[in-house]
Amino acid sequence: MSEVEQEEVIAAALAAREQSVAPFSNFLVGAAVRTDTGKIFTGCNIESASYGLTVCAERVAIWKALSEGERNFTNLAVAADTQTLTPPCGTCRQIIWEFAKHADIVMVNLHGDREGVHIENLLPRAFDARFLKEFNAHKK
Repeated sequence: MSEVEQEEVIAAALAAREQSVAPFSNFLVGAAVRTDTGKIFTGCNIESASYGLTVCAERVAIWKALSEGERNFTNLAVAADTQTLTPPCGTCRQIIWEFAKHADIVMVNLHGDREGVHIENLLPRAFDARFLKEFNAHKK
């Protein structure tokens, strides 16, 4: 990933953060994902009074891209206003593993801090379709 591409994805995530709907936690998160075609899709966290219906920024960005037919992701940025860089939650880690496992991931905050991470480090021994295929092959 070039420095310019990384900066574009980070800027998009920071801008998406401003659109967050977080009236309960006031914890604003933005995410942006770049596809191999160069398109950038953004997402923000959206809270519901029924907390279980809340959706994270990372999933919104990935699902928007998937719903537009995109399948190959090169970069993913997550932005939050915290001192310690905020990694994706467990649910988002699973979605990243399944749909964007080859993307370069960078966490950023509003203080200019950033850190690149690999999904394998965020979600070691991930569950995915290969286990289902193995199970179904064994059942035949």
